[in-house]
Amino acid sequence: MAAPTPPILRLLRPFQVFLENKAAGGILLLACTVVALLWANSPLSGFYTALWETKFTIGLGTAQLSKPLLLWVNDGLMAIFFFLVGLEIKREILVGELASPRQAALPIAAAIGGVVIPALLYTFFNAGGPGSAGWGIPMATDIAFALGVLALLGNRIPLALTIFLTALAIVDDIAAVLVIAVFYTAQISTPALLAGAACLLVLALLNLLQVRWPIAYVAVGLLLWLAVLKSGIHATVAGVVLAFFIPSRTRIDPAAFVEHARGLLHHFERSSQPEAGLLSNDEQQGALHTLEEATEDVQPPLHRLEHGLHPWVSFLIMPIFALANAGVTLDSSAAQSLTHPVPLGIFAGLLFGKPAGIFLAAWLAVRLKIADLPNAVTWSHIHGVGWLGGIGFTMSLFVASLAFGASPMLSLAKLGILAGSACAAVVGSFLLLRVPRG
Repeated sequence: MAAPTPPILRLLRPFQVFLENKAAGGILLLACTVVALLWANSPLSGFYTALWETKFTIGLGTAQLSKPLLLWVNDGLMAIFFFLVGLEIKREILVGELASPRQAALPIAAAIGGVVIPALLYTFFNAGGPGSAGWGIPMATDIAFALGVLALLGNRIPLALTIFLTALAIVDDIAAVLVIAVFYTAQISTPALLAGAACLLVLALLNLLQVRWPIAYVAVGLLLWLAVLKSGIHATVAGVVLAFFIPSRTRIDPAAFVEHARGLLHHFERSSQPEAGLLSNDEQQGALHTLEEATEDVQPPLHRLEHGLHPWVSFLIMPIFALANAGVTLDSSAAQSLTHPVPLGIFAGLLFGKPAGIFLAAWLAVRLKIADLPNAVTWSHIHGVGWLGGIGFTMSLFVASLAFGASPMLSLAKLGILAGSACAAVVGSFLLLRVPRG
């Protein structure tokens, strides 16, 4: 007979149900964005600015690293976000939508169109001007927000369309990482770069030796992060690079695991002593520990890390990032500010460039017989999801901080990002709701 549910679990059940909802991450991200906007436009706006400019120092003796909280979020916590992105990219390349050239062709083509057209639109408004460095801002799709909107639309959305948007956003992320590494790196420190290369050699050796302890990769990964941070390349790139060294192989194959687990469960059952509790039964404890080890051996470290990190990134790191970066001062001149070339270029890139690039590139790939439309997905679906691709938010805010630093251009860029992303979400939702159920 099952034990009664403890009171604490009954109290936490509503929160658990919310966290299990596919749209939960996007909802929390939206809530933190609203809080940041209200905070930055309230009488406590001075505290908002002062909080994120507060210096935080870690180190030992003379070896110290001191940065404002905002940079710890953007350089540190976002490195974990990019590590998760790297794990997702590796999984998709190995066994997902990017594993087969034919399967990958449609999302790759759509993502390329959705990267190139927004960048060109932004450049059209800002070429040769003080905001020209921001061309990478409208390129990326915020996967959490976009998939959250799809989840809110319910079962009228084909599963294949969700998979298409996920693969498209992952290719977007690959492009964003390359753009950050190549175009938003000012100076290179050769000694730090060599230290980073040494870390990569150690990671390659760990992978070659089939080391499966996450702590070993985390330890070397921290050194890699520090080396990349000091090299001049943005520290978040270290997260993606580290992910590609995480083992994706199992130690035992599924068939062997099933046979081994059955034997252990049989031994556990035979070792039962009704008069004694489980705590004092060494035979059963040993069977359980061995089963736990076998369960870990049959799971690739890549999958375990991705599964373990996902809730932390969705429900802690990204909301903190939104809280720290989405605080834009909105006053009577905000609407007029949208006509400035920087927010105008971002707004046009996200709201018009993204859907146009995604739809046209996908149509061209199918027309040239390079790719096929997924089952149950129509061109109306691709059109609607192309608009959702214009939700740039997290990645766009991140690239904006790299492009403009602490200059006044950053506030203008944030304004364009928020306006463009919000409009793209509304239009995309409206178009998808109008698509007849299959």
